[in-house]
Amino acid sequence: MSLFSKTFCTRRLPASGLLLIAGLLLGGCRPQNQSTKPRVQLTQIPSANPGGPAQLDYIAGTVTGAKPGQQIVLYARSGGVWWIQPYVAHSLTRIQADSTWKNETHLGTEYAALLVEPGYHPISKTVTLPAEGDGVAAEIVANGQAVAAIVPKLLHFSGYEWTALAAGSDRGGESNIYDPANAWVDEKGYLHLKMGMHEGKWTCAEVNLNRSLGYGTYRFVVQDSAHLEPSAVLGLFTLDLGGSSENRSEIDVELSRWGNPGGKNAQYVIQPFYVPENVSRFTVPAGPLTHSFQWEPGVAAFKSVVGSAAKPGASVVGSHTFTAGVPSPAAEKVHIDLFDFHHSRNQEQRPSEVVIEKFEYLP
Repeated sequence: MSLFSKTFCTRRLPASGLLLIAGLLLGGCRPQNQSTKPRVQLTQIPSANPGGPAQLDYIAGTVTGAKPGQQIVLYARSGGVWWIQPYVAHSLTRIQADSTWKNETHLGTEYAALLVEPGYHPISKTVTLPAEGDGVAAEIVANGQAVAAIVPKLLHFSGYEWTALAAGSDRGGESNIYDPANAWVDEKGYLHLKMGMHEGKWTCAEVNLNRSLGYGTYRFVVQDSAHLEPSAVLGLFTLDLGGSSENRSEIDVELSRWGNPGGKNAQYVIQPFYVPENVSRFTVPAGPLTHSFQWEPGVAAFKSVVGSAAKPGASVVGSHTFTAGVPSPAAEKVHIDLFDFHHSRNQEQRPSEVVIEKFEYLP
């Protein structure tokens, strides 16, 4: 409001004049942003790439007209589906005091940013983006930037082709960075996975099989896992990243103390893990071990034995059979993952490395 209007508004006037001026002031002195529709803009758009779980980049933007408590929900489109970003468990992006926002996203062909009301619960994947209204105050959609295609790192191990993860993942409940350089195959054909500091950042390693196998027996020969740091986790598992169900065809052998130096260092899991009957914990010794699970309709039978091969009479160190909650095959693939469980809470964590001598699948 101008200095003149302030002076004019304080003059003594007859009652009829006051009513007239009050009406003018209500129209002329109302803050402009109350009637302005909020707007989301993109200032950094990642490249256009079919993407998926193997690649990650940053997306950023600004908001005008946002109200307190509103946040940003991000989606990336891949394979005709919009996937929430960067992770289902971390689906809200905070708007900073200067009205900017920034977060990671897995790559896709298109990107969307939605300004949402407090308490909004986004869906994890959808063919059609939510329209404005019902908790969505504004949104923007943009095509990915045209750049040269990213070439993934491929490894040949145990007669199969694998892709080294080059993105972030929130496996274990906290975001970890994955560096393809942390995964390699040596001259013996053994797979190495390393976890440690690189350029000031803690990085992990994962390889994903490039095909789905379905029912059958899965075997992993691990040189040693008892030496791992308490927060290090070696996961040998199947996973359908595009699955809509909670368990996502996930069957796990997980070798870790989960941050407890005195705890058991191995477990078999049928997801979801928070159901007590879906987890069987045990302890494995140092030295080479063969971990396996036989996956059949309604049954997942696990076994861990001493030695580099599952020979008759081998000493059994762990076994368990699940007959409830066992998933059915879909588009799951085998993953071998070495990551750090809640590393930000363990400042004493040291680098770790594991060697997988062999992977074997028997239909």
